[in-house]
Amino acid sequence: MSVTELVEKNNIIFGPINSRRFGMSLGIDLSPALKQCNFDCLYCELAPAATVEKQSQTLSVEEIIKELQKHLNEKVDVITLTANGEPTLYPHLSELIDAINKIKNKTETLILTNSATLVDKKVFDALLKLDQVKLSLDAISNDVFKKIDRPHLSINIKDVVTKVQEFSKIYKGKLFIEILFVHGLNDTPQEVQKLNEVLLTLDIERIDLGTIDRPPAYPVVGVSYKELRELSLMFDSSLPIHIASRVHAEPNNSYYSDEDILNTLDKRPLTQEDIALLFDEDTQKRFHTLVENGTITTKILSNLEFYIPKENLKRKRSK
Repeated sequence: MSVTELVEKNNIIFGPINSRRFGMSLGIDLSPALKQCNFDCLYCELAPAATVEKQSQTLSVEEIIKELQKHLNEKVDVITLTANGEPTLYPHLSELIDAINKIKNKTETLILTNSATLVDKKVFDALLKLDQVKLSLDAISNDVFKKIDRPHLSINIKDVVTKVQEFSKIYKGKLFIEILFVHGLNDTPQEVQKLNEVLLTLDIERIDLGTIDRPPAYPVVGVSYKELRELSLMFDSSLPIHIASRVHAEPNNSYYSDEDILNTLDKRPLTQEDIALLFDEDTQKRFHTLVENGTITTKILSNLEFYIPKENLKRKRSK
């Protein structure tokens, strides 16, 4: 199939979509015709497919830029590089980023990647040219990593973690980490502790905790919002944790005293959505009173507004 036929059959550009985490996002699908990935994750919304090390069907930089120019406007906050699979397998990634940077104006660039190809110097260096990078890191233990992400045989999780650490120290843009929890696999205290130890070594903007929101490729299930909340509390309090997955979230709506509210926010800052899920009506009223009298304040972190005790503004993360 020719490149022209690929473009006609599949949309390279999608959106813009109003992303709560990244603003108005215009997506570029670097593999619009088929799934091409070095992972075959249990939770993937795409159908199962054999892992690959490189793309077999590839679009040209010229075709992608031509399509991008038709849709790019000043209302777009971020141009998001993604794919039916892993976008960093696109062989002309560095050249594409250079071309986008020439026409993007004030719009920022973002890539959503599973992190594995950071071991490739060409990919590593290409990602340094982006304004925002979101890396997935679902597990640290080799056995859990293989079970949940089902990587290509050439991928070693220790090597990937080393490169994630190196990248976080060099990268000048906004770096995000995403962890997707699957029930019974990476949601154990042991695995969370290993993730915590690695995360504490990284220089990152935000850590998004999520779970399965769409029908997965394999018969696995996610965790509840309540369980995600409990998992978030297992991580060091200095880490910028955000519970990103709220689809089908069941409200907890419990009573919290004023002291409980402040202790809860001290352990883990909350968004307005979290407040609505956790607190009952009476607690929410008293929460807003604490906001009004200045005991609780807000802090903007990468497009999201978090509520924290005012005294926490003075707190700095220990290295």
